[in-house]
Amino acid sequence: GDGTPQYGDHETVMSQAANCRVYADLGTFLQEGGAQVGDRVWVRARVSRVRAKGNSCFLVLRQGIYHTIQACYFKDKENPEESKAFLKWLGGLSPETIVDVRGTVQGAKVASASIADAEIAMDSVFAISRSEPALPFQLEDAVRTEEEIATSEATDRPWSRVPQDQRLDYRWIDLRTAPSGAILRVRSGVCQLFREALYARGFSEIQTPKLIGGESEGGAGVFTTDYFEQTACLAQSPQLYKQAAICGDMERVFEVGPVFRAEKSHTRRHLCEFTGLDLEMEIRHHYLECVEVVHATLAHIFAGLEARYAKDLAAVRAQYPSEMPRISSEPCVVHWEEAMAMLKEAGADVDPEDDLSTPLERQLGALVADRYGTDLYVLDRFPAAVRPFYTMPCPDNPKLTN
Repeated sequence: GDGTPQYGDHETVMSQAANCRVYADLGTFLQEGGAQVGDRVWVRARVSRVRAKGNSCFLVLRQGIYHTIQACYFKDKENPEESKAFLKWLGGLSPETIVDVRGTVQGAKVASASIADAEIAMDSVFAISRSEPALPFQLEDAVRTEEEIATSEATDRPWSRVPQDQRLDYRWIDLRTAPSGAILRVRSGVCQLFREALYARGFSEIQTPKLIGGESEGGAGVFTTDYFEQTACLAQSPQLYKQAAICGDMERVFEVGPVFRAEKSHTRRHLCEFTGLDLEMEIRHHYLECVEVVHATLAHIFAGLEARYAKDLAAVRAQYPSEMPRISSEPCVVHWEEAMAMLKEAGADVDPEDDLSTPLERQLGALVADRYGTDLYVLDRFPAAVRPFYTMPCPDNPKLTN
């Protein structure tokens, strides 16, 4: 009340009191229902940047990965010694320290924060959890694109590249960057949209075992582990359990769960562990029944991501550029015979009875996109010679499958 700033390291909270402070949400600042100019507020946030010079100190406070606001303090002529000590203490805060800040919201033009029309005039700051003075890497280094880094290498001040191993060793720091944090939000969105699309089509979600007695899918390596003096396998697929559910008259089932495959490979198509989005359904007459469900599900996912996760996608694309996929309103089904003709016409060397190599798949995808204006298509009628024994032959040509 006398203008003397209050500051210091906060005592351990220990759940001593509930709702003792009401904190302002930076995401709703200056919006209806949020903090307004003239309000005195508490904000809990991380210290993103500290700029202390002479008789002033500016902090950039960050909540989550998107919302930042400038907080400032200027030397008080009426309390010179106390305010000088406060300025020194503020200048010693390490980036990424979590603080409680109290102050008054005032109008300002700030280019260095997401809240560009206001700042907080601080009167109290308490360190809740201090960060180490030297971080393993700087957050600004972790958000640069490969193009920016490569361009900087030709200058006298090249940017630092944050290696993947270092990102993973300090994952909790890497996740504070907008691209990395947004990737997990997008992954969450994919799972939610997948569930939405299938629930709307009469599917039930199931959870299947991941420790099993034998291999669940041929052609893929399996991890083994001890299981009470027996050997157990980590599930490579929920395939058999999904089929059992269908045989149990569940009609339509799906699962979102971990998949483990002991495949030694350095391609982006081979992962030892990933989250599988699996579905299984009865086919009453024609496999196009399933194609239509899969197409509608993927279309719902891609459209939903663009509509609901635009901010997260923008954050990811700022570091890892990509384009919005083009999805046709109805499934685009390309028969094997047409695919072979398209590739031959484009000058590719293809064997109609052999599988497609990765380069041929990419070439075919580009040809289909050019002809049909879609990035999502289904290639059916694969040659039987490269398909598993249980694949159904085409009724008009037993050398092809459906």
